[in-house]
Amino acid sequence: MPGPSFEPGALRAIIERIAGRRIAVLGDVMLDRYIWGRVERISPEAPVPVVEIERESATLGGAGNVAANLRALGAEPVLLGVTGADAEAEALRRAFAERGVDASHLVADPGRPSTVKTRIIAHSQQVVRADRESRAEIAGDALARLIRAIERELDGCDGLVVSDYGKGVVTPRTLEVALGRARARGIAVSVDPKESHIDVYRGVSILTPNQHEAGWVQGRRIVDEPSLLEVGWGLQKRLDAQAVLVTRGSQGMSLFERGGRYTYLPTVAREVFDVTGAGDTVVGTVAAALAAGADFPAACHLANHAAGIVIREVGTAACTPADLFASLEEARR
Repeated sequence: MPGPSFEPGALRAIIERIAGRRIAVLGDVMLDRYIWGRVERISPEAPVPVVEIERESATLGGAGNVAANLRALGAEPVLLGVTGADAEAEALRRAFAERGVDASHLVADPGRPSTVKTRIIAHSQQVVRADRESRAEIAGDALARLIRAIERELDGCDGLVVSDYGKGVVTPRTLEVALGRARARGIAVSVDPKESHIDVYRGVSILTPNQHEAGWVQGRRIVDEPSLLEVGWGLQKRLDAQAVLVTRGSQGMSLFERGGRYTYLPTVAREVFDVTGAGDTVVGTVAAALAAGADFPAACHLANHAAGIVIREVGTAACTPADLFASLEEARR
């Protein structure tokens, strides 16, 4: 099925208007650690590969990766989340500073660890992942400080992203405050949802679940066009969202808008090395484009191109305006 056509000049203008847009990002901040190596033997202790470590690296994950993607596009993300009071929190703050992300509103909670995902990669393939985290909802002083930051910062923002990984930051209380402020300001709310929280997102501007998440919350696996349409329209109506974007990997994206408009966006990815963080890129690009005046199809079209760019690299990556311009031009040839 061919995708819709978009006027190149209009898309370019949207990308250029993203510069300087202030976007709040509420959600679960993570540190993604990577241990890179090679496998040449199996352990004599257990039937597992022995990875000979060659190098290590770290980057931003979760809401932090959303913020990094927004910054790469030229927007000004305002990060609203919680870390521990540990060495990993300091590593996170250094990573944000290196990327020009405002992390001054992050709340340090000594009662919980910073979320860290450690991936061991051998020959460009993930061997295993180890997580250090707390999934308990934030409470007490940490919650009170985060609420104050939300109330203070949202008044000066052009959009809101909710990046929900189920690590305790996105709660009924934080959402009540954030969504209320966003509605009062008339700014778009873009949500990368956690399935278990789905019904608290009623009335948001757009949700960007992948097809597995969307199918799970609707109780039907997406396996063909009829099941896709049933799930997509069912979720849009269930939440009365202005739009639902179901991302489908190699099968592209499907956009369901309030009022009945359906848009299919074929994938633009030519090479896929790693889909880690692609959902962060999608929701961040959609939010930035909406803040810059795009309608839903144009915003999702740009997000489709941005996702196609970042999955060409192993590990979380970000997309710049120059990358988007080049991808759009390549698609026209």
